[in-house]
Amino acid sequence: MKSFLSYLGGKSILAGQIINKIPEHTCYCEVFAGAAWMLFKKDESEVEIINDINNNLITLYRVIKLHLEEFIRYLKWVLVSREEFERFKAENPESLTDIQRAVRFYYLLKNGYASKIDNPYFAVSAIKKPAFNLLRIEEELSMAHLRLSRVYIENMHYQKCIEKFDKEKTFFYLDPPYYNCENYYGKNIFFKEDFIKLKDLLKALKGKFIMSLNNTKEVLEIYKDFNIEEVKTRYSTSNLNNHSKNVTEILIRNF
Repeated sequence: MKSFLSYLGGKSILAGQIINKIPEHTCYCEVFAGAAWMLFKKDESEVEIINDINNNLITLYRVIKLHLEEFIRYLKWVLVSREEFERFKAENPESLTDIQRAVRFYYLLKNGYASKIDNPYFAVSAIKKPAFNLLRIEEELSMAHLRLSRVYIENMHYQKCIEKFDKEKTFFYLDPPYYNCENYYGKNIFFKEDFIKLKDLLKALKGKFIMSLNNTKEVLEIYKDFNIEEVKTRYSTSNLNNHSKNVTEILIRNF
């Protein structure tokens, strides 16, 4: 199964390599969920939790889980157009119902260039169809709805999430903003100091974790006391074409 979302930094390519390394556990917790590629691709765990600080994203997950029919009804007659995109973008999400807010966020992600979250802009191409396909949307979202039916969905700061769910049988997957990319998911959410805070939290962990990060000398220095493994993956440079580049990331773990 794949995620129903396009999302900056999604782990669609790397997920398989990470899943093969997941240890035995009872509770699976994804601390920086994003598009939750790991959750959708892996086998179901006994207890599953996805968490993200982005309230719009978490509202979307909850609506897909609990109000799928109404969500699809709102989308049924929406056009893929620059005017519609700008109308959604101009709306204040705080003034919307949860379903309207989820529709707005989903539409902007699906039709925005490179799935930008901070100040998205409309994607249009002369060589590729839109990612937003109304003919398939009910089928795709029905699968996500079923997968999320037994998943806890949280909207916490990463520190609170880790401290709340840390048990000996908990496995955490962490995919924080990458080093030097702290503002990609919004301003004043994640800072360079948070890499140090994460290190201290993970050192005291009762459970096990895998964290994926970009391969920089700063990251290697901060997390040098953990097991670090280089893995190869690809970054898509645009959602308008098939351009991609091969890169090396690192997986950090405590086992």
